[in-house]
Amino acid sequence: MEAKGRSSQFEKALLELRSLILGGAFDSNVRLPETALAERLEISRTPLRQAMDRLIEEGLLERIATGGCKVASFSVRDIIDAIEIRGVIEGTAARLAAERGADPRLMAQAEIELEAIDMALARPGGLDFAAYVRHNAAFHKILSRLAKSPIIEREVDRVTRLPLASPSAFLQGQEVIPDFQQSLTRAQRQHRELFSAIRDREGARAEALAREHARLARENLEYLMRGDSSLADKVPGLALVSAN
Repeated sequence: MEAKGRSSQFEKALLELRSLILGGAFDSNVRLPETALAERLEISRTPLRQAMDRLIEEGLLERIATGGCKVASFSVRDIIDAIEIRGVIEGTAARLAAERGADPRLMAQAEIELEAIDMALARPGGLDFAAYVRHNAAFHKILSRLAKSPIIEREVDRVTRLPLASPSAFLQGQEVIPDFQQSLTRAQRQHRELFSAIRDREGARAEALAREHARLARENLEYLMRGDSSLADKVPGLALVSAN
């Protein structure tokens, strides 16, 4: 029970601290106040420090030479590079899945997620946004597993934890992105084409499609960076990105 309690405290600290950071709650040049944070999150300092260590691994926090840590800052180029890396790794996963032959059970699960996305897009009365986000994330998770490579799966998970690099990064800013539902329909079409390429053992095509699909995030980033600063409140992680 004690170990479970410690794990629960760690998970609470990790989720809440990550959310605060992505929401722009802290200045990137200021040392995070551990005591005040522990009180704010209603946890002890041990799980807080464990959460900070994890967020340093994820790249959201940086250690300070004099002790403690601060929120990392990112340039537009940093995020574009992260998106490109995600495209490369997901593309490699898709190519290997096609060449090696994807697990039929995983492919069946992927098909279920794609059908659920179709339903979310076609819901009478308008897009079921929550369902789209959930099933889009599930499809990409399956994609990372199709290559049967724990290394690739781990690296996909690592890069998608960087701000604005995940497949769902810009979905929470849907109200500020023009033609948003049209872009979701385009993304779903790419999902379907990618699924077909893997199923039909077309490795090169699957890799190219996955890399092109990741670039949708780059298009959204570039649009948002041309907007006004108030958009940072609507898209988690955007507050960490500088225009330089």
